[in-house]
Amino acid sequence: MNYTFSNRIAALQPSIIREILKATSGQNVIPFSAGNPAPETFPIEAIRTFTQSILEQDPVTALQYGITEGYAPLRDTLTRHLQTGFDTGEASDELFIVSGAQQGIELTCKVFCNEGDTIICESPSFIGSLNSFRASGAKLVGVPMETDGMDIEKLEHALQTEKNVKLIYVIPSFQNPTGITTSLEKRKAIYDLAKKYGVMILEDNPYGELRFSGEDVATIKSMDDEGLVIYVGSFSKILSAGLRVGYVLAPHEVVQKMVVAKQGEDVHTAMLPQILAYKFMTEYNYAEHISSIRDIYRRKSALMISKLQEHMGESITFTHPDGGLFLWCELPAHIPMLDYAKTAAAEGVAVVPGTAFLVDESEPCNAIRLNFSTPSDEQIVKGIEKLGQVLNKFGLN
Repeated sequence: MNYTFSNRIAALQPSIIREILKATSGQNVIPFSAGNPAPETFPIEAIRTFTQSILEQDPVTALQYGITEGYAPLRDTLTRHLQTGFDTGEASDELFIVSGAQQGIELTCKVFCNEGDTIICESPSFIGSLNSFRASGAKLVGVPMETDGMDIEKLEHALQTEKNVKLIYVIPSFQNPTGITTSLEKRKAIYDLAKKYGVMILEDNPYGELRFSGEDVATIKSMDDEGLVIYVGSFSKILSAGLRVGYVLAPHEVVQKMVVAKQGEDVHTAMLPQILAYKFMTEYNYAEHISSIRDIYRRKSALMISKLQEHMGESITFTHPDGGLFLWCELPAHIPMLDYAKTAAAEGVAVVPGTAFLVDESEPCNAIRLNFSTPSDEQIVKGIEKLGQVLNKFGLN
């Protein structure tokens, strides 16, 4: 059989990160390529206890169909949490539950973008979102990242010159892949430009509670007095990635369209994980748990940075994130980045080539992304030493 795939899917390539994870699963490879939360952050005993109590006390609710908008007690709790903890959410907004933040991103695109419409993205940016946008048939326009967020002048130029711009996609806090946090000044500028040109903002904030240094910065959604911002969050990095519970906060009219779109995908997010998330927020020491995660990532980030400085010295430059899971490392211009990544993989250290995160993968890029949450401390020490040795093989360290 000769298969003819749809135009939206035929040209789409697998996620490089997912392919790397498949290729290295079960092998003795140091996983700097992953983006998984540290296993030691999972509240396993609490999840076991909560699951047992749910199945004993209210099994039907946990195992039956639910409404598409999500488990009402969880929605109410999250709404209050965003209002009190982030000053985020207006009376005109509504919160609903999705199957991971990725679905919230995909539904936003489905609701707002026709084939050929334009989405403006940070470049580099999260490959999962870029692939969702590509699958919709949207045109992607990248705006370069500076040390404090998007290049605002180039963002406005794109808004002025590109046709049918429907979304500005940003990850303002501890961005994947760079670890950069967008400054308050630039967050305000992005919102003002969205207002000026009548464009929606998709604010992706999966790492927002994982700050381990510096002061919190207001969400763009907290500035939203005109219903321009769709805010997406997740339990993946604070509870469990495998439970696939995320949420969207957006104007009521937008949420209602997204709910209809979700009904055509999975009807509703699984009920048991939603109830677990609710109990996690209301019957567990949520604040203490978040604090413990921050402590772990503060230590792991500092360890990776110290080992980079020790083994690679001034040969590379890299970001110093205030939170999240990632570092972005720039190799010397004359090192062939893909060859470096392949050599590192052959030495048992998996990294992600920076080109994977570009809007246009043909653009020059000499960076790699490193993840410090997934590997153990021992793997971080050993892995960075090996990366330094690989650099030595190119005669540049």
